[in-house]
Amino acid sequence: MQAIVQDHYGTQEELTLRDIDKPSIGDGEVLVRVRAASIHVGDWIVMTGSPFVMRLATGLRKPKNRVPGTDLAGTVEAVGKDVQRLRPGDEVFGWCAGAFAEYARATEDQLIKKPANLTFDQAAAVGVSASTALQLLRDDGKVGTGRKVLINGASGGVGSFAVQIAKAFGAEVTGVCSTNNVELVRSIGADHVIDYTREDFTKGTERYDVILDNVGNHSMAQTRRALTPLGTLISNGGGHADGKLGRTLRTLLVSMFVRQQASPTVKTQNHDDLVALKDLVDAGSIAPVLAGTYPLSRTPEAIGHVAAGHARGTVIITI
Repeated sequence: MQAIVQDHYGTQEELTLRDIDKPSIGDGEVLVRVRAASIHVGDWIVMTGSPFVMRLATGLRKPKNRVPGTDLAGTVEAVGKDVQRLRPGDEVFGWCAGAFAEYARATEDQLIKKPANLTFDQAAAVGVSASTALQLLRDDGKVGTGRKVLINGASGGVGSFAVQIAKAFGAEVTGVCSTNNVELVRSIGADHVIDYTREDFTKGTERYDVILDNVGNHSMAQTRRALTPLGTLISNGGGHADGKLGRTLRTLLVSMFVRQQASPTVKTQNHDDLVALKDLVDAGSIAPVLAGTYPLSRTPEAIGHVAAGHARGTVIITI
């Protein structure tokens, strides 16, 4: 099978398209014929191996998973012993290690049947970015009916899902984005849209119960000015790869002394959240925003586009 392979940490040049063996599956595992995969900023971090502390999870000297990628959608090719919910031929989506390939191996709880109203490209987008938005708003922000929520970076991968999820939870949502993305953010359900090239929300008079900051283009102190006295700022590390660790560490330090600053937490994918996201899709509450598609051979270029922070929605790899 063809796959993107990475033997060393570094730049996009370390990612090469090669023919490798198809994965073998064990008990409780599923072999998926991948039809589409999506990219998030974590794929860039794994590729570069920077910040170094991330290598505690991804491999100290080289990537422990030679095939990168996590989010995917495709068709079940085969199932191992003890797999109960899935059968060959089922159309599925979810996450695993090694998604940037024609075939990928996953445990059964990492996959769920694809919503009938989504294409493979769309389903592949409902992965890490969507689950991150869900956890940040539901668990960290306690977003619910009547809450006023501002999403900074509302047109990106996490932000576009966050706007829709906050609306589904009953919040009044304000999205912040560039001029080119105003209509997009409005179309996915934002009650109000701020064009940051014309207006600085940190200097306005409006106050919010929750601010989800995916960009980090203001200091945390400046951003907290737009909160109500009991409001919460969730700093999602910035919208691009560079500087995420430094901002996360500063967020942790500030959260120890400032009540309005939410403490950073590790977001992990789980089956319950996959079910919750599918329910939101089935209810028509969320629909993935696709930033564009690339063939598998152009995966390095696609990852670079996401890392630069310019993606409008989620970038898809078609396989």
